[in-house]
Amino acid sequence: MIDIKVPAVGESISEVTLVKWLKQEGQYVERDEVIAELESEKATFEVNAEKAGVLKTVGKEGDTLKIGDVVAQIDETASRPEGSASPTTTAPAAQAAVATASANGTKAAGAPQTTTAAPAAQAPVTAVSNDIKATPVAAAIISDKKIDAGSITPTGTGGKILKHDVLEALSHPGRTPGKELFTRADRREKMSNLRKTVSRRLVEAKNTTAMLTTFNEVDMSAVMALRAKYKDKFKEKHGVNLGFMSFFTKATCYALQEWPAVNAYIDGDELVYHDYCDISIAVSAPKGLVVPIIRNAESLSMADIEKKVVELATKARDNKLSMEEMQGGTFTITNGGVFGSLMSTPIINIPQSAILGMHKIEERAVVVNGQIVARPMMYLAVSYDHRIIDGRESVSFLVRIKELLENPDQLLFGKDPLKALLEL
Repeated sequence: MIDIKVPAVGESISEVTLVKWLKQEGQYVERDEVIAELESEKATFEVNAEKAGVLKTVGKEGDTLKIGDVVAQIDETASRPEGSASPTTTAPAAQAAVATASANGTKAAGAPQTTTAAPAAQAPVTAVSNDIKATPVAAAIISDKKIDAGSITPTGTGGKILKHDVLEALSHPGRTPGKELFTRADRREKMSNLRKTVSRRLVEAKNTTAMLTTFNEVDMSAVMALRAKYKDKFKEKHGVNLGFMSFFTKATCYALQEWPAVNAYIDGDELVYHDYCDISIAVSAPKGLVVPIIRNAESLSMADIEKKVVELATKARDNKLSMEEMQGGTFTITNGGVFGSLMSTPIINIPQSAILGMHKIEERAVVVNGQIVARPMMYLAVSYDHRIIDGRESVSFLVRIKELLENPDQLLFGKDPLKALLEL
C-alpha cells in the first residue's frame, strides 16, 4: 500500500478540509489521476494518485485533516481491470475526452474504450455559456430542449448543473425544483475554511483600521466611445475583449504612483511603500470571495491586463487559483457594478491601506456647460485607512482616477499629451 498524504500548501496553512472524493473506494485509478478535492483557508486544490492501483479512501468528505495526514491509500499490486486500456494505448481523441470530462467534474472509471465519448464531452462548449458549468449529459439536454440554463438550480459541487437538475427543471417549470412552497424548514451547513478566513479578515479590517470612504462620480462617455470604436479591432489583434477593467487598472496605477501613501501599508511602527503596483481584483468564486493579483500592473499594456483578468477570473471560477496568485497585492479593485450595485462602501483588504469600488453605469441627467444632458455615469468609492492616508490624499487620488477615465488619451503618458509635448 502507498500512502497518499495531505501536501503542504503554504507556510501558514496547518489544516485543510476534504471537500469531495472524485474517485470512489475500490476504484482503479491511474498514476497522476485526480482522486480528491481539498480546501484550505485560501484556496481549493486537488490530490493526485502517486501510483496506479486500487484506491482505498481514509478520510471522509467534510473531514478536517492536518498537513501530512493520510487521506488515502493505493494498492499498486492490484491488477488492472479487464477491458481498461492503459494510458499509453488510449487514443488521442479518448484522452481529450477524459481531460474534458475531468475539467467538467464528471466521474469516469479509467479511460474511455472508444472515441465516441469526445463529442459528448465537448457538448458544454457549444450548448452552454462559459459562465454556466454543467456535466456533459446535462449540457446535451439543455441544448436539445432549449432550456435557459440560468433558470436551473444547480446541486453539483461548485455550482455545477447535473442531469437530475435539468430533469427537475423540466418536470417543474416556473418554480425552484425540489423546493416545497411555504416551508419553514431550517438548514445548517458547515462553514468552509475559505468562508471562515474571509469572515475573520473582514472583521479584522473593521476592528484594526481607521477606515473611511470617499466618493466621486465619473462620466464614462469617453471610455465607452473608445471601446465601441476599437473593440472589434482590439479583439482581432489581441484575442481578448476590451473591457472596463483595463481602463480602471491603468488609471489606478498612475494615481498610485502620484499618491504613494495609497499604495503603502503599516507594518508595526513602519510604513512600507511600494515602487510597483500589484493590483488585487476581487472575484466572486463558487466557494466565496477570492482576490487574485495582477503583478506589476503599471508595466502591462491594456491587452496584457485584459488577458490577465480573464486568466485569473477563469481560474477563480474553476477553483484553480494557486496560493502564489493570491498572496501579496498592494491595492484592490472591486466591481460591484456587475451585480447591479449603484453605490457601496468597499472594505479594505488588509494589510493594504485602500480599495477602489466600481459600480453600475447608469444614464443620468448631469449639467455640462450649463446644459442638462444625459450621460453614462458611474459612482466611484475609495475606502482607506486614515492612519496612513489623509483626506487630501484619498480625495486627490480618486479625483485623479476620475480625470484619467474622462480623458482616456491621458492613460498613455499619465498626463495630457499636449502638456507633455510642451513639457508643462
